[in-house]
Amino acid sequence: MKLTTKGRYAVMAMADLASYQNGKPVSLLDISLRQNISLSYLEQLFSKLKNEKLVKSVRGASGGYILEKNPKDIKLSNIIFAVDEQVRTLNCKRDSKRGCNGKTMKCITHNLWDDLEQHINSFFENVSLSDLLKQKQTDIN
Repeated sequence: MKLTTKGRYAVMAMADLASYQNGKPVSLLDISLRQNISLSYLEQLFSKLKNEKLVKSVRGASGGYILEKNPKDIKLSNIIFAVDEQVRTLNCKRDSKRGCNGKTMKCITHNLWDDLEQHINSFFENVSLSDLLKQKQTDIN
């Protein structure tokens, strides 16, 4: 199980945006430089985040992106799923009668990995962008 760079970078970029927007749009170039993420990669991510109404773009000389919602209303799961990321610990479908090993029975550890997947996704569902910013403040102080 691995959360790819797509999900990790999307969360990093959204945390950066929430930290620096202060009522003004933030350019992707600024996020790119601060977070060391390719500008073209950020453009792809923000297109998906915009489609899911997590951010909106502002045109013009001082344009960029702003959050569409309050940081406390944006869950990490919203961000991860917006960029088509999934946290999966199973190779089989949860409701399938066939197991990950291709046999008709599920493997002996199926329920363990299923529980872990649910725990991880629940964690992301219960942590907001606001929580990340508070944690960052605690780390600084």
